[in-house]
Amino acid sequence: MISVVGSSNMDIVLSVEQFTKPGETQKAKKLEFFPGGKGSNQAVTVAKLSNQKLYFLTCIGNDSYGKFLKRRYDELNISGYNVVDESNGLAFIEVTQWGENRIIIFQGANNYLTKKLVEERIDILIKSNMVLLQNEIPFSTTIYVAEIFKKSGKIVIFDPAPVEGISKEIFEYVDYLTPNEEEIRLLTIKFFGKFISLEDSYHKFRKLGLKKLLVKLGDKGIKYFDETQIIEQPSFKVKAVDTTAAGDVFNGAFAVALTEGKNIKEAIKFATAAAAISVTRKGAQSSIPTKQEVEKFLKYY
Repeated sequence: MISVVGSSNMDIVLSVEQFTKPGETQKAKKLEFFPGGKGSNQAVTVAKLSNQKLYFLTCIGNDSYGKFLKRRYDELNISGYNVVDESNGLAFIEVTQWGENRIIIFQGANNYLTKKLVEERIDILIKSNMVLLQNEIPFSTTIYVAEIFKKSGKIVIFDPAPVEGISKEIFEYVDYLTPNEEEIRLLTIKFFGKFISLEDSYHKFRKLGLKKLLVKLGDKGIKYFDETQIIEQPSFKVKAVDTTAAGDVFNGAFAVALTEGKNIKEAIKFATAAAAISVTRKGAQSSIPTKQEVEKFLKYY
């Protein structure tokens, strides 16, 4: 079983010609609403790509957005959500005609995902052999979960997004750190003062206890580091429509592949394919492929 502890948002997506500049007003081409949040995206990815049991500890609001997410989770047999007396988390997203995105997050109900709530649910959470974490909930909760899982001999996958508020203590509890190119640069500068290269960053974070580093490089693919090898996985050439949830789809697919016994190279390739399919579709969770779609896609590569 896989556990996910993280955020649930409603994504409010504005399709625009280009990113709005400071002081500029522009008309959006389209307004759309999609279920999202990094935790939720990863949980739904696991649910769609696997028949395994999934426990998703998250907090959703008691407003119309939260009710929509509750129905969504029930349909996908995702358990673990907690309804709180607060507005649901929101993400305001600009998507350009080239498929690039820029995101502003309102925490809302996500702030209620506290250590106390984890303590109440820990007996269920710890039944999993792997946990997926991100950084859209209170960091004190994230590091608490990481420590519990690591000390129990379980696998911890941490997506350090956004990088704000992360402390170096978490890395000793992380098996797989999965930043994008900008996030690893910012983290390296934050903790070591200067970014030199991905490989240099890996060796620096190893000194803090990190086991493995997996950097998502967008259309340049994936670069993976551990103590014995470096793996480079090229991206699959597709026409990008919306990259909003690609990193989350990668993480969810990567977790599924590992728990199903794929080796590291196979798991990275499977996850890269799932992410490639997702960028060809609009929205966050609406873009997530099924396992059959990923396997069919891989037959051509």
